[in-house]
Amino acid sequence: MEAFSLLLLCFSLLNLIPFCAPRDTINTLQSISDGETLVSADETFALGFFSPGTSKNRYVGIWYNKDPKKAIVWVANRETPLTDSSGVLKVNTTGILVLLDSNNSLIWSSNTTGSARSPVAKLLNSGNFVVQDDSNSDTEDFVWQSFAYPGDTILPGQKLGRNLATGLNRRATSWKSSDDPSPGSFSYQVEIDGYPQLVLRDGTTKRFRFGSWNGIQFSGGPQLKNDSVFRFSIISDEEETYSVFWLVDSSVHQRVQITSDGFCQRASWSAGNTGWTRISHLPVDYCDYYGNCGAYASCDTTRFPMCNCLDGFVQNTTDSSSGCVRRTSLSCNHSDGFVKFSGLKLPDTEGTRFNRSMRLEDCRILCWNDCSCMAYAALDVSKGPNGCLLWFGNLIDMKVMNASVEDIYIKMAGKEVEAIEQNRSTKSKKRKQKIIIAVSCVLSFGILILCLAFIIYGWKKYHKGKIKEETESGAINSHHDEDDLELPLFDMCTVTSATSNFSSDNILGTGGFGSVYKGILENGREIAVKRLSQNSSQGLQEFKNEVMHIAKLQHRNLVKLLGYCIQAGERILIYEFMRNKSLDFFIFGLIPLSHTLPFI
Repeated sequence: MEAFSLLLLCFSLLNLIPFCAPRDTINTLQSISDGETLVSADETFALGFFSPGTSKNRYVGIWYNKDPKKAIVWVANRETPLTDSSGVLKVNTTGILVLLDSNNSLIWSSNTTGSARSPVAKLLNSGNFVVQDDSNSDTEDFVWQSFAYPGDTILPGQKLGRNLATGLNRRATSWKSSDDPSPGSFSYQVEIDGYPQLVLRDGTTKRFRFGSWNGIQFSGGPQLKNDSVFRFSIISDEEETYSVFWLVDSSVHQRVQITSDGFCQRASWSAGNTGWTRISHLPVDYCDYYGNCGAYASCDTTRFPMCNCLDGFVQNTTDSSSGCVRRTSLSCNHSDGFVKFSGLKLPDTEGTRFNRSMRLEDCRILCWNDCSCMAYAALDVSKGPNGCLLWFGNLIDMKVMNASVEDIYIKMAGKEVEAIEQNRSTKSKKRKQKIIIAVSCVLSFGILILCLAFIIYGWKKYHKGKIKEETESGAINSHHDEDDLELPLFDMCTVTSATSNFSSDNILGTGGFGSVYKGILENGREIAVKRLSQNSSQGLQEFKNEVMHIAKLQHRNLVKLLGYCIQAGERILIYEFMRNKSLDFFIFGLIPLSHTLPFI
């Protein structure tokens, strides 16, 4: 007996000793006081006391441990706050969590229906706060769990839906405000009256429907679908019907939250980021809000008016707010048929019937033979159309969805089916014609632009080549003139060799545009070389004129022009050398003016 008392004393003392390392579990001899926390083993989540927003009230909640803003994901006593920091959270010997105030009065309890011999409360890495038997800590045989009682947030792995055996409805409810976590007016749940669907309500009024799950996505919420990070599914069997999502990458955190102003949003956060990034926010536009266009009408945000009757239906003249009515009533016999509609959010599935194993053709026959059946669709399209979904009332809450991947077949009177198919065929032909005309115009315009581009490119190329040719060749005259002149073109090596590289000893004289040198060709012929000064004001045109005129004005009293050189930036004239009288005698005025060389 003394040993047992000593053991109890040791446990009591251990409960009083502060923990140096974070703990994720408390037993019946331990508790959590205001200022203390439990931290999950991987340190993702923490549980403790907090005050929301500007409120001074104290609540027990769970938040992201490393998130700088400490986003709250669950609140225990959301309807019964503490008014001071005296609260203590314990787990009693029957496995019930209790929150007590300074007077030891009960503020909140988990109302656990099960029992455990050695109960412990543990914060799991998933963010789920559970009560379980200490001997079964490695199993999911929980006596109680916070995941079964969502607040405004759904976490990865948390079920949202119905337990058909116990009747438990796991639904999310918004906070009243950022300062008050008590249940607000908005709720988010899986509704099972007919084929299961996710619905956001404002009180008892439907606010937004995600549409039915087709194995790939929700027909009205393509934002909530599988991707490289996010996986989603709806499970329905004899015991449960629920939706659940999980994450592929554990380094990324995501949560679905019902905001206090009535939106369902998915947000993401990863370590190192200072805040959450919103991925989706629903409803988005007018067409997302439930039933705005009434029965048998689709809502399209790209058109005006946005509400439009489906083919075969007309506006209800007695009550325009109720939507549309049939243009031709059903005969309720085998003369009725079906018209396929694509790209729509499927109608509200409340009151529908479904069969998961039936073929789509059998589904059609089943609806055709039932006078009260209004439409049918495949239940699952992930591996091709399969299963059967039947509607028996007015079709409501349809929206044009560009990302829709399924069809609905609506029952129509036989003559309406023929008229609609003929009208669609005509529209399709006109649309194809318009596309052909548009494509032809675009191609013609493109070809025209391409031709103009080639013409401009060719003209520029020709123009640049012409300039380059004239510059490099230093064309002295037109092509016709050059053919007539037939003057030899001396290369620079020949000229420099003949004049000993323009030696000053060979200078015969200097004129207005340059110097004249005596030279001797390799064959021994003596020549006079006029080298135009590079600093001379005589330009290329003057040089052309001089060559042209001197070449044409051949006379026995004029010095004969033998050729020219225009290499290496030089402009040079090669004359015959006058042996009897020096060239400078003729050049510098020692003969009559009429006998002088022109333009020297």
